[in-house]
Parts: sequence; structure tokens; C-alpha cells
Amino acid sequence: MIVDALRVFVTVTEQSHFSKAAKLLNLSQPGVSLHIRNLENEFGAKLLNRSSKQVRLTEAGEILYKRAKQMLLLYEEAKEAIHVLQDEVTGSLQIGASFTIGEYILPKRLAEFAHQYPQVDMQVTIGNTEEIIHGVRSGTLDIGIIEGESHATDLDVTPYMKDRMIVIASNDHPLSSNRVIEASNLQQQVWILREDGSGTRAFSNHFIKEHNLDVKRSYIFNSSQGVKEAVASGLGIAILSRWVVRKELERGEIVELRIKHNKLEREFTIILHRDRSVTMAVDVFMKSLLAANAYLTTD
Repeated sequence: MIVDALRVFVTVTEQSHFSKAAKLLNLSQPGVSLHIRNLENEFGAKLLNRSSKQVRLTEAGEILYKRAKQMLLLYEEAKEAIHVLQDEVTGSLQIGASFTIGEYILPKRLAEFAHQYPQVDMQVTIGNTEEIIHGVRSGTLDIGIIEGESHATDLDVTPYMKDRMIVIASNDHPLSSNRVIEASNLQQQVWILREDGSGTRAFSNHFIKEHNLDVKRSYIFNSSQGVKEAVASGLGIAILSRWVVRKELERGEIVELRIKHNKLEREFTIILHRDRSVTMAVDVFMKSLLAANAYLTTD
């Protein structure tokens, strides 16, 4: 079917790589190459310049890419319009979520949505906040759920839910025996931080700057799991969402350092591209998220 070939072509173009496109589409690399070859035979023109490192569009490829995006969108709209007549929500849904949301909150929501709308094909991408924003802006993701907000003018941002952040430490940390501490007690501490681009890192940076804390030393991990393990091992202290550390707190593997007169809270938000039409699947999914989680906290 020509739609399948166009979808493969668009994915290869946006990923700039055959193997990455194959992985996203659940196809073999030879299968992806065959689709591209068939398209080039169909149009009688070379569409892609291939190298060992990347794939680039030819002039003919540039023309087809723009039209292919339009054709695929029209195809999805037609497909949905037909199924609306049958009271069915169908189509595909590319969801992006930052790590805390994607690993601790979204799975349950997806299970509920999939049970109610089994005809919707869903694919989830989990990355840090900046990566999800980029995916929505570039069009590779239909909807994103991120930690914090985006101020990009081409995105619509909708509040989703409140998230409680906490300072954590190992059981034998010098401050662990105190029920409540002042923010100033965190001077000259070793901090375990997430990588740049992470919403958790942005929150930690803001907290440290807001309280004028001098950081003795910091270690960077690109996963919350790594941060938790480092804290539990006594490497330093960290700020994480309570979603991430609930089980470890219950098991007594780490402790919360409660900060006097400080309610550490951030917002999860849903982002959509302002200039792209919202499909029925995206609209229904977003409404289901808001109905289930509107402004809940992690207390």
C-alpha cells in the first residue's frame, strides 16, 4: 500500500537513519530499504542520498517529503472520519513523556485508555523534558507530557497535575535524624543531579539558586534510578519527585529531609503543537488524562 511506503519514507527522513526508522516502525532494515526502493521506482527519481552516518533528501525527496506529510495527515483524517460514523476512535497516537511521568504515571493511564479504545495504535517515547518538547515541535510526537512548562510560542501548554518534590538522603546522612531542617542546613552538601535538559535538573538548579546554596560537589546521572541508588549509597543528597521514591521511602532505604516553610512543588503539563490539527485520538486521549488527573498531587 502506498501509504505504508510514504510512512516509511517520512520516518527515514525525520530520523536521518534507516536502522532507527526500522526500529520505530517495527520493520527489518531490508524491509525499510525495499519501501524506499519501490518509491524511487514509482517516481523514477532518487529520493535519498545515503551515507554510513546519515540520510539526506535529494531535491526530489524534498518535494515528496512535504507532500507525503500532507497525504498521511489526510489519510488519518479520512480514516477517523469514517470510523466516527461507527462511533469508533481509531488511528495512531505518538505520545512523548518525560521520565518521571513516562515511568511512574503514564503506564496506568495508557492501560485504561487502551482498554476503552482498543482500535488506537499507540507508541510511547520517554525522554527528558527538552527531548519531548523537540519531538512535539518537530512533529514526530502528537502529544507530550512534561515536567514543568515550555515557553515556546508554537506550543499550546495545558496544566495537567501538581507534583510534590522532596529532598532525599541516605539513612546515615548527618541530617537524616532531624524531622525538619532549614534550607540553610543544605550548605556545602554533595548533590546528585540529573542531566541538563531534565525537568528534575531544572527544578534542582532553581532550588539551589533560590536558597543561595554553595554546592560542595555534584555528580550527574541521566536517570532517576541512578540518582536514587547514589543517594541510598551515601554519595550525596538529591531532589526527586515523590512518585519516583515512594517505594524506597516505604522500605526505609532512604529518608526525606523536610525543609521548613518550603513546599516543593512543580507542575506537569501537556503540550501540543499549535499549528497542527488535533486528531480525534489525540483529543480523546488528552481529555482522558485531564479527567483522571486534574490537579492531583503526590501527597
